[in-house]
Amino acid sequence: MTSGSTERLGAHFQENSGCTFLVWAPRAQRLDLHLVAPRDISLPMRQLPDGYSHLHVPDALPGARYFYRFDSGDERPDPASRFQPEGVHGPSEVVDPRFSWDDRSWRGIELRDYVFYELHAGTFTPEGTFDAIIPRLGALKDLGISAIELMPVAQFPGSRNWGYDGVYPFAVQASYGGPNALKRLVNACHCAGLAVVLDVVYNHLGPEGNYFSRFGPYFTDFYHTPWGEAINFDRAQSDHVRRYFIENALHWVEDFHFDALRLDAVHAITDTSARPFLGELATVVHRRADQLGRNIYLFPESDLNDARIVSSDPVCGYGLDASWNDDFHHSVHTLLTDDREGYYADFGSTAQLARAFSEGFVFSGQESKYRGRRHGNSSKFLPAEKFAVFAQNHDQVGNRRLGERLSSLVSLEGLKLAAGLVLLSPFLPLLFMGEEYGERAPFLYFVSHGDPALIEAVHKGRREEFSRFAWQGDIPDPQDESTFARSRIDWNLRCSAPHKILLEFYKELLRLRREDPVFSRRDKNDLEAIPFDSPKALLLRRWHESHQRLAIFNFERSAALLHIPAPVGAWERALDSADRRWSGPGSSTPAQFESPGELQLTVAASSFALYKSDGELR
Repeated sequence: MTSGSTERLGAHFQENSGCTFLVWAPRAQRLDLHLVAPRDISLPMRQLPDGYSHLHVPDALPGARYFYRFDSGDERPDPASRFQPEGVHGPSEVVDPRFSWDDRSWRGIELRDYVFYELHAGTFTPEGTFDAIIPRLGALKDLGISAIELMPVAQFPGSRNWGYDGVYPFAVQASYGGPNALKRLVNACHCAGLAVVLDVVYNHLGPEGNYFSRFGPYFTDFYHTPWGEAINFDRAQSDHVRRYFIENALHWVEDFHFDALRLDAVHAITDTSARPFLGELATVVHRRADQLGRNIYLFPESDLNDARIVSSDPVCGYGLDASWNDDFHHSVHTLLTDDREGYYADFGSTAQLARAFSEGFVFSGQESKYRGRRHGNSSKFLPAEKFAVFAQNHDQVGNRRLGERLSSLVSLEGLKLAAGLVLLSPFLPLLFMGEEYGERAPFLYFVSHGDPALIEAVHKGRREEFSRFAWQGDIPDPQDESTFARSRIDWNLRCSAPHKILLEFYKELLRLRREDPVFSRRDKNDLEAIPFDSPKALLLRRWHESHQRLAIFNFERSAALLHIPAPVGAWERALDSADRRWSGPGSSTPAQFESPGELQLTVAASSFALYKSDGELR
């Protein structure tokens, strides 16, 4: 072998041939492999072109633990480690890639069919492990979920973390159960007919246990991120850094059978090259998906409102699949609550929500007061399936001072209203764990760092992050284990009122989304959204062929009399969130009506009514 490009990074065991080790370390004059268990021996590695070091060890077996030793005598874990059983400072471990998969016939699901359920493995169950999630999959399937989305599982310091402080992107968090437990979860999901999405972080690495700079120029000082050193995607030797992260994406797709990756905060990836990393990543992953005969997607999170990221235009598009749409969330949240601080200052009108339904982005070049500049570009041309929308997610809940869920900010009626807006939209909906039954526990920011200076830096950073909001009071201590414990959801709530009724309400909306001839379509062209200012309301009309649907959303905290346009013909009420069946105050809308083209409807406070017509209308 003459080049490091022909083998995969990290330690790779093959039955009957031992283990190969490959690392990119151009800053090392010499590198030794130090096997520390089950035997203690140091072996010199062979230096290859472009700064790679390689070694084949015929008798190295799964379970062997190792460091890389520099000529200075310093020892560090493998940057491409697959397992860190002793934490971020301990030795890396060789893993056995063999696993008895039961999903050989699994090909994934179509993009249009994604209904995401975002969860944090550590707080989703009392045990906080991958294996403990498996018994809950049936309930999620019954709810109408089609894909679970795991917050990052790459090895982070300690046992408590959101996952965005991960420092070993290839290694599966030991406290969650490690690599085999994660494979068991993915396997079980596929057997249940559920896709699995993994949240990955390619914009920075966490600070504790981050020894990458000792190996090579993985980072650059030319740019900065709010969370740490910027990844070197476009400076000298960046081709090898790109290779590292593209291999990481393929690692999750090939070795763990993930159906999609959610790319965290791609706006923090600065790349001025003519061939952007994100576009290259999309090309490689989609090509591999074709080779595997599977549907594999990339879902970026971005606050840039840049349609190019998910555009397939061969000249300027990056070709990623569907973007998180914060504008939709902010529009919904500000209409349901009194929040107007921070980035919410730009939102609060029904016209903005109508724009979110009709186009996708609310800001497509207009001035943003929060940013003090124009923001975004047009997303009119993008199909609805290019956007994931939500009323809650880990960021929008967890980045509040007290981590309050929407259930602590609005009434049950407000929760049903939010559910209708998200699930009756043509976009890909995302639910945050526990949302479907109105979970009351907060989702707080938590860490378990070992460095006192870093712990204080986290406190300071959180205080500064909240400085643009008017939230008063102390911030719960991220390092305190009780902060983590308070964030654990309570599955028992779903069995008691009013949580059980809210759960059934979500099930009914998701059933409509699957089975209704209009709501099952992902088309924002056959859609009209009409805002009302006084009272604050939104009329959503969607149609397909002779099937028409009207949804009237009232954001006022009192009943609203609305004059609405409705095509001439007979209409039947399909659902009213104020109905007593859903623990509402009682419906004030008629069960049927004959529209002359316009009519008056009284809609109960913080509720919506849905009407259908399946005949020819005028």
